[in-house]
Amino acid sequence: MLLDLLRHSDAHVYCLVRAAGEAAATERLGAQLRSYKLPWSSEIRRRITVLPGDIRRPRLGLTDEQWHTLAHELDSVVGVAAAVDFLRGYQSLRGSNVLGALTLAELAATGRPKPLHHISSIAVFNEVGITSMGEDDPLAHVDRLISGYDQSKWAAEVALRRARDHGLVVTALRPGGIGGHTRTGAYNPQDLSSGLISAFGRFRTVPAFRYLNAAPVDWVSRVAVAAICEPDAWGFDYNLTGVPNTLDDVVRDMALGGMHVRVQDWDEWRTDALARLEAEPVPELGFLSRVLQSPTALKLCEATLQGPAADAERTDALVAALGLPPAARYDAQAQLKTFEKLADDGLARLPHKDDQPYLWFAETTEGTVGPVGAAAETPCSMALTLSIASMYQLVKERRVDVTGEVTCPAVHPEPLTVERGDVWVRPEEGIPLQHGLRHQLLRYRLRLRDADGGLWWLEGRKYARARRDLWRQTRALTVEIGREGEAASLLGEVVVPADSYVRDQIDGIKVDPRLSGQEKRAAKLTWLAWFGLEMGRGLLAPFARAAADLLDLRRTPTLTEHHR
Repeated sequence: MLLDLLRHSDAHVYCLVRAAGEAAATERLGAQLRSYKLPWSSEIRRRITVLPGDIRRPRLGLTDEQWHTLAHELDSVVGVAAAVDFLRGYQSLRGSNVLGALTLAELAATGRPKPLHHISSIAVFNEVGITSMGEDDPLAHVDRLISGYDQSKWAAEVALRRARDHGLVVTALRPGGIGGHTRTGAYNPQDLSSGLISAFGRFRTVPAFRYLNAAPVDWVSRVAVAAICEPDAWGFDYNLTGVPNTLDDVVRDMALGGMHVRVQDWDEWRTDALARLEAEPVPELGFLSRVLQSPTALKLCEATLQGPAADAERTDALVAALGLPPAARYDAQAQLKTFEKLADDGLARLPHKDDQPYLWFAETTEGTVGPVGAAAETPCSMALTLSIASMYQLVKERRVDVTGEVTCPAVHPEPLTVERGDVWVRPEEGIPLQHGLRHQLLRYRLRLRDADGGLWWLEGRKYARARRDLWRQTRALTVEIGREGEAASLLGEVVVPADSYVRDQIDGIKVDPRLSGQEKRAAKLTWLAWFGLEMGRGLLAPFARAAADLLDLRRTPTLTEHHR
């Protein structure tokens, strides 16, 4: 939020950081920004005055002179500091989350009046059985709030509402679950939302819930800053919760990402997750284990999972009025970068080629090969299975996994087994290989083992050319074969028979049997649409280049044109 505030306004910002001195506070702020892949440049430092202090202390731990300066120079006060801990009780959190907010209200009311923008939480509604969570709806009954964190955020907001009734301009901004950044993947490793998303993907199980009120941090930050910078928005309450995810949304997103998940009731999921974390400890998810073992946290999770969808009508209207990107569901695509980073950090687990394939089909080819420089007269055939672990694999790498056998008597009398195989779709992004008219459609790379233990490699390419035989271009594979560590010794061409192409690669597509019928149909259509689009782009490229050459767009000017 700090950098969004600097980016979208010309403000100079005073930033209170808990530290022993100014140098330590500055270093802590810079380290925190860098940890979230945010810049910490000289220009940013020029616009920030870092003050060491503590929101839990009277007057924020500032000197009388510092307090007086802030009281008379600030235009707005933004309260983002809070202790987010679902295991501690109210008394432990009261100093940071309640008294700290009241101290900021005191600062806002001292000197010249200025608005207070308070980062609250949707947790103020976290009551089991609450029926609605609108921006102007009554908050939960405090005696029905379970965790100390929920109680402290409730108490702060209620107290600030009274300050608002007495003339202080108070804006309450309530995020729900805050997901990772959609472009950088940066996330809070100790956030409960991050822990739950990691567990969903790692264990392939999801507890039954009604809604997940969550939005990515970059959207939450941008909308919060918009409210802070827009005077007409001050003095109201906003739910920064985005578009709620249903259970069906999450299950479908993960299935399309190659992570088929099983839905369990809350108690079963909790017991299963704890058992898995105990059997295979994940240090980065230690905090999640502690949460799942806490009776208080269990009640908190129950209220969250059973709660209604948050309503954000005022927020949506503000976003539309300011021309900001509207809220979108925090779906698999939005979570992609975060999930990658969670996996890199050891929390989550992405689909792997050794997993049960998400989608697969057979491919058979027949043709001939021969020694380099000689005629290709020896039969060669391949019986392959092409598969993907997830659609993520296609989006990220445009790569398909390959298993199967290659039968080539010129190499060995017995079939060779594919130990590892990959197919890249449009591997060179359509860069021409020969005079602009020969583009790679597919590239095969197989590591083969013969019956005697010898290792071989096979490189195959399908090309697009500016010719009319488009149907054959999608089926013909130019191949090179060589012993591992040596140059190619055999060259040739193999072709997918026309009668088997549709039978195997369209009608014969298989999908993970754990998916529902609707999910299987969606998986097939998604794959065919993606592959068809890539092939269409690949086949069009050489014709576009040929057309450009025919129009002579790059021709050298004639002598007459040169002297015009």
